[in-house]
Amino acid sequence: MEPCPIERGMRVIGGKWTGSILWHLQDEPVRFNDLSRMIGGASKKMLTERLKYLVEQGLVSREVVHSSPVSVQYALTDFGRTALAVLDELRRWSELLPAETASQR
Repeated sequence: MEPCPIERGMRVIGGKWTGSILWHLQDEPVRFNDLSRMIGGASKKMLTERLKYLVEQGLVSREVVHSSPVSVQYALTDFGRTALAVLDELRRWSELLPAETASQR
């Protein structure tokens, strides 16, 4: 059975750190180490796994930067940009949540 459209979307953008990654890539390409600093709390291993998944899903592009030292930078694809509207609505909605609701697990 196919999941409903909400479930399909949540499978892609609902993963841990995914929203933060997409949000931090919205303005310009970001090098891996800079992105790692921006998303404090995510291990480099977790960040690598999420980025690999987002590249596979077509939301993020990966480019090797031939500099000294060689680095990798990530950017949103056109398809990845379509998720920003959803994330912005989620941000606005979450700002309406009572503080005690947001802190519960």
